[in-house]
Amino acid sequence: MSLYVIDDHPLVRQALAMLLRRIKPSAKVVELEKYSELKPALIKHGEPELFVLDLLLPGVRGASGIHEVKSMYPDVPLIVVSAMPSGEARDACLEAGADMYLEKSTDSAEISQVFQDMLGLSSPDDDGEIPVGEVKLSKRQKQLILMLDRGLSNRDIAAELNISEHTVKVHLWRLFRRIGVKSRTQTLHYARSHGLLMS
Repeated sequence: MSLYVIDDHPLVRQALAMLLRRIKPSAKVVELEKYSELKPALIKHGEPELFVLDLLLPGVRGASGIHEVKSMYPDVPLIVVSAMPSGEARDACLEAGADMYLEKSTDSAEISQVFQDMLGLSSPDDDGEIPVGEVKLSKRQKQLILMLDRGLSNRDIAAELNISEHTVKVHLWRLFRRIGVKSRTQTLHYARSHGLLMS
């Protein structure tokens, strides 16, 4: 299993790769400058465990690279690390299938935490799982569903739980994957149909 970092800026690419090597020393980290180098690299270095890529890559229009990678590897986490501020760019990336959007200005400790979470290296939030249909939800995931039902934003959830917004996004990502949905709306529909919400 290999970790793929695609960014045409050498310093950024090397810094992200260094973070990944520090987090998971046993992993093979493959650094690529262009998106066009990815397919040959996959053949050479093997199955991916994580993709980290820039949004603005030479020869790639918008989020088309994300869409293509996720169509090939739908279950492999994909993180976009971009110089573009969150907003429309983030929404376009998530719509194309990205699991997380980070700005390059994000603190390295926070980026490192997201990498650990995506690679399943941080302590899971599975304290006392609650069976729901054929899946089991942690207490934290059940708590998140109730907060989504209250209409809380990621920022509101972060403030209430005293965690970072990025950690909230990772928790939501895990929840979405656990129950097989892609959005807050689908999560609430799932929760209602499985009796997790009163109304």
